[in-house]
Amino acid sequence: MSFDKQTTPPHNNRKRLIQRIAILLLLIVVGVGIYFGTQLWGVFAKTGKSLKKSTWRTEKVVLEEKDPFTVLLIGTDQRSTDPNNWRSDVLILAAVNPKTNSIKLISIPRDFYVKIANTNVRTKINAAAAYGRMKGIGEVENIRQTIENIFHVPIDYYAKVNFKGFEDLVDALGGVDVNVKKPFKQRAIGGKMIVFEPGPRHLNGPEALAYVRNRKSFAEGDFARNERQREVISQLIDKMTSIDGVTKFNQVTKAVGNNFDHSFHFKEIPSLIKTYQQIPKERIETVTFEAYPKMYARSGSVVIIPKTEIQRLSQILHQQLEYKPDDDMINKTEGEEIESPANR
Repeated sequence: MSFDKQTTPPHNNRKRLIQRIAILLLLIVVGVGIYFGTQLWGVFAKTGKSLKKSTWRTEKVVLEEKDPFTVLLIGTDQRSTDPNNWRSDVLILAAVNPKTNSIKLISIPRDFYVKIANTNVRTKINAAAAYGRMKGIGEVENIRQTIENIFHVPIDYYAKVNFKGFEDLVDALGGVDVNVKKPFKQRAIGGKMIVFEPGPRHLNGPEALAYVRNRKSFAEGDFARNERQREVISQLIDKMTSIDGVTKFNQVTKAVGNNFDHSFHFKEIPSLIKTYQQIPKERIETVTFEAYPKMYARSGSVVIIPKTEIQRLSQILHQQLEYKPDDDMINKTEGEEIESPANR
């Protein structure tokens, strides 16, 4: 990732992409249930995992009463069925307010330089899962606490999908059609080298994942990759919401059920579906912010978000959630704020 103050941050250029990723994840969680809610509940019952009440909450969120809530959307780089073999590749914090029928999204860079919760280590946020595993806290819980300490907001729920889930979802929906603009090669997860020649091409799951992951073959780096991701994710959303997606419901739910987990309780799903149905797409907003690249000897290339931007994002989240953090909780995490470039 390479950008500076004069360059539009990826968080601006990727606005539509992030919205589409978030919408896709939310569709996986609740969208199909609009058509086949009772059948989808079986998948949710199998994949649901408990998440204790956030220490930033005095009372538990009640979806049935339209309490504002947060969902941490996690995309992992898991390449196998080993549950301990993953890091966070995509982190999106969604603040949902059923009263205003709106969602605020904050995309957290995987190379975001932070103090990892339950440690004295400052490094990239995608290491939080590994430290949570080592400390016995749990991967998701440690990511959760790290983000809570930064933005001073509770994380009430999470939904997590992996690379394998992406591949299976593409295959379940019959693949995707792309238009390759420039020739490049990319090794698939299984090790096979896939060659992409210019022109139209139909991709299966592993090919589609290789197509959207490549960034080193182009001078544009992340920007070229983001364009390909938009191309593929747009098709997946369209397919999932089409009649074709509905007819392939069994394959889709199988792909989803084997490759994602979440913390929503079975009884909360109807309220979640209803909330999602009532939020128009134009009310799903990605909040942009400035970020800076920096190189550290131990962590390599990282992303720094200035403290003033962290504070601004926190205020936006507090307003969206109608939430006022406890001063004592904030004081406990004062030393865990991101250092701005000016302080280095």
